[in-house]
This record gives sequence, C-alpha cells and structure tokens, in this order.
Amino acid sequence: MKLKEKSWYPWLVVALLWGVALLNYLDRQMLSTMKAAIMGDISELNTAENFGRLMAVFLWIYGLMSPMAGLIADRISRKWLIIGSLGVWSAVTMTMGFATSFNQLYILRAIMGVSEALYIPAGLALIADYHRGNTRSLAIGIHMTGLYTGQALGGFGATVAHNWSWQTAFQSFGLTGVIYSIVLILLLYEKRTVPSASQESDDSSGGFRSVTHSLSVLLGSMSFWVILFYFATPSFPGWGIKNWLPTLFSENLRIDMSVAGPLSTITIAVSSFIGVLFGGLTADRWITKNIKGRIYTGAIGLTLTIPALILIGFGEGLFSIIGGGILFGIGFGMFDANNMPVLCQFVSPGHRAAGYGLMNMTGVFAGALVTNWLGKSTDTGSLGPDLALLAIPVALAVFLQLATIKPVTADKLQD
Repeated sequence: MKLKEKSWYPWLVVALLWGVALLNYLDRQMLSTMKAAIMGDISELNTAENFGRLMAVFLWIYGLMSPMAGLIADRISRKWLIIGSLGVWSAVTMTMGFATSFNQLYILRAIMGVSEALYIPAGLALIADYHRGNTRSLAIGIHMTGLYTGQALGGFGATVAHNWSWQTAFQSFGLTGVIYSIVLILLLYEKRTVPSASQESDDSSGGFRSVTHSLSVLLGSMSFWVILFYFATPSFPGWGIKNWLPTLFSENLRIDMSVAGPLSTITIAVSSFIGVLFGGLTADRWITKNIKGRIYTGAIGLTLTIPALILIGFGEGLFSIIGGGILFGIGFGMFDANNMPVLCQFVSPGHRAAGYGLMNMTGVFAGALVTNWLGKSTDTGSLGPDLALLAIPVALAVFLQLATIKPVTADKLQD
C-alpha cells in the first residue's frame, strides 16, 4: 500500500504542513523583534514610521498576490506550489542576512510577500480535501498552531540577534526552510476530491475563462461577501497584535526588546494554540448537531478578543497586559480554526483556494493599513489606546456574521 493510501496519511499531511506553517510565520515575524539590532547597522530603521513601511510592504504585496495564489492553487499541483513557495521565501530569508541597506531589506521583504502568499490558500485547500468529515476544523486548527508556533519562535529572533547577530538569525532560519522543502518533495502527495477549477468550468480553452468562472462563482454569492467582511475586519487587530505587540510590551512593561519579543509572541502563540484546538474540537462536534456550529464557535472566539484589546491597550501592569494577550490569543485561535471550514460550507472544492486567497487579500490589506497607522501611533505615544479602538470593528463583524450567514450544508461539493 502506498503511503498516501494509509488511513493515517491525512494526519501526516497536517503534520508536514504544520512545519511549513511554522516557517511561514517565523520568517516573517522575527523581523518585528529585531528592530533594535538591525537599526544599529541600518540607520533608516531608527524611526517607527520607516519600520512600519518595511512591515507594510510585505503585507501589500502579500495581499495583492493572495487571490492569484488561490486561483493558481485551484489549477495546478498544490504539492509543488507549496514546495516552490517554501523554497523561495526561505532563500529570501537567507539573503536578508546579507543585506546592508534599507532598500535591500525593502526589496527582499517585497519578494517574500510574493512567495509566502502562494502557500496559505494551497495548504488549507489541500488539508480540506484530505479532511472532509467531522475532522476538518480540528485539522485546520492543528495546522494553525504551526503559524502560532512560528510566530512565537520568531520572537527568539531578537534573542539570537542579541547573542550572535541579526544576520545569523536570518541565515540560519532561511537555511532550515530550504532543507525542509526537500523533505516535502519525498513525503507530500496531492489529492483532489473533485476536478480542478479549470476542469469544472468545462472550458476547453482554459486560462482566462476558467479564472473568470471562479471569480463569478465567488463574487456572485452574497454569503461570500459577508464572509469576506467577517474575515477582513478582525485582521485589523490581528495584524496589529502580530506586528506591534512586542513594542507595546517593551514600552508598557519597561523591559528590553530581547525579553519583550519572546514574552509577547509566546503569550499570543500559546494561548492561540489552546484556542484553535478548543475551537476545532468544539466546532467539529457542534456541526453534527447544528449546521451553524462552526459559525457560532468562530463568533464566540471573536467576542473574546473585544475585552482583550481593551486590556492590552489600556493596561499598565503585567497582569492586565499578559491577561489581555492570553484572552486575545484564545479568542482569535477559535476564530482562525474555523475560517476555511466555514468557507467550505458555501464554496465548492474547486474554488476554495481562490476563495481563501480573496479572504487573505482583504485581511492582509486591512493589516497593511493598521500597521502603518500603529507605526505613527507609536511615534506619538498612543499605541495602546489606538490598539484598543480596534475592538469596535470586531464587534460589528460578530453582529453581521450572526445576523446574515445562513449555511444549508456542512460541506458544499457542487456549485
């Protein structure tokens, strides 16, 4: 019996992609914790606004590429798309260790945005095809813990930079990704439960008409537009926390960034780890009794982030700031574990990667806007209060989701 035919292979796929998810977030996140080390060699990073530009260019490019990445993933082998994406962004991470100017880092960060965007839609769609029953939310949730673990380990970039150099951090983590891509070549296999999007469209000419068919299926659905808004709005605080929480911890707790980096990212990562596992298990059980079980689970998670943002933004002591971070991580994890599973209730398999690509684009654009805004807030000393204000759009998203999204099936298989 071939490896891919083993009953446990779908869980091996989750484990393999967990490693890719870890590297995906580790390589992008560690820059946010190494600002102090890098600006000693690259003076342009002395202002928070310039650092915000460096973080934001990744998000803008990543966002622009995400819909295209999803459309590509629905049409070609997701295995090779994942391997190629990992290989390129890992090579870029290595190269950042040799950068000597702000412009070089800026260009490399943009290239990283292109290569990393290709992974998430393909990876989640592949997991969804391997897990079609009541294991989908848990499988997606476990995969998401890889992202959070990568975010946490990214915090140790500051520690590596403090003990050795920021160049060593980029070079060592980048090399790890290149090696791991070889492992995927040997162990990862493609699987599709239905024909690809280009085949579904019955378009003998392929190409452009196939793409327009996918976009018309997605954008012609009012439910998808609601999901799009529901996914994008929490991205304001989500990306704000990812990119600026280390700075907030350092300033409000009056600790060095080499300590604040790991402390903040580990707080969010561990609590998010708990959130996605709890949210995945809860949703998989709830969906067997109520068709909106996954939607309710995600809404509960987002509701928890509202008081969390207030605690993080206005708290001054260790208890309130750490407590807010834990509550935010648990809530956001419950939400995160159910995004692709909820999408699967409204979009057929041949268009799911494209659908998630569009979701990723709107979420990342929201993140790019908030990253620039919070950069300016940091320079004016209002980072915490401005971060707390992001609880308002989150509350709106929860209300809209509960009031309007009405699925008719747990797994849509045809348009």
